[in-house]
Amino acid sequence: MNRKMANSPQRERGGGDDITPETASLAGTSHNKDQKQPAMEENLSGFWAAFTGAQVLGVLVVVLVAIWTSSMGGGFAWRSNPGLEFNWHPLLMSVGFIFLYGNSIMIYRGLRDMRKQKLKLIHAGLPVLTLLCILIAQIAVFDSHNLATPPIPNLYSLHSWIGLGAIILYVLQWVMGLVVFLYPGASMAIRARLMSWHVFMGLTIFSLVIVASLTGLTEKAIFKLGFKYGDLPGEAFMINFIGISIVLFAATVFYITTNPKYKRYPRPEDGALLTKSSVSE
Repeated sequence: MNRKMANSPQRERGGGDDITPETASLAGTSHNKDQKQPAMEENLSGFWAAFTGAQVLGVLVVVLVAIWTSSMGGGFAWRSNPGLEFNWHPLLMSVGFIFLYGNSIMIYRGLRDMRKQKLKLIHAGLPVLTLLCILIAQIAVFDSHNLATPPIPNLYSLHSWIGLGAIILYVLQWVMGLVVFLYPGASMAIRARLMSWHVFMGLTIFSLVIVASLTGLTEKAIFKLGFKYGDLPGEAFMINFIGISIVLFAATVFYITTNPKYKRYPRPEDGALLTKSSVSE
């Protein structure tokens, strides 16, 4: 396989491979060895400002949630105090399901000069940390309900339904991504066909996460503040500001990952990876 393929104008979707039906065909056809297509330059106008802004907003979300749960929510505990154990839920979900997940979606564009194989490992590895955060967060919220006096029902609200759906889809998406794109890896043709679905589902699940976060914040504000919410006390202001920060972070993630001019073009070293993949099939 000729490494000149690395200069072909294949673009990379946010969170995906440099795979199209055309590249799949080229990878398996020997008579195209000498085919060379024009290199294309990346247009990064405004990219780094947007990417830096996304990081600032993501960190801001986590910091605000930490301040809210610690100073306004009473701090943290485990099963000895179910009410405070709950505070792990919003904090860990904001770290894992918002900040880390958003960055795993942007990873191919944010670290565009890194070798493709390393990017794939990071893209597949970040969900492990995300799932760990989700697991602990779910234990915390179920404990806070089951150990309360009297116990609080589980999984009855719109927030919990959307959140649970997002978690299930996220796990399925991750497993599919590992099997198809990393190990053992599907054929180039199958990967090309599934790439658009992988990208679509990634952004759809992230959208569900944002909706679940906003409904969860509103639910918590109403349960805790009641009619005082309408007076906009300090905690209500904090909750609203957290919600706005989440929306801005999500909007920046979507802008970066859906803007065609920010797509990562293949590097020369990516050609070696593609050749190795095609030879092994």
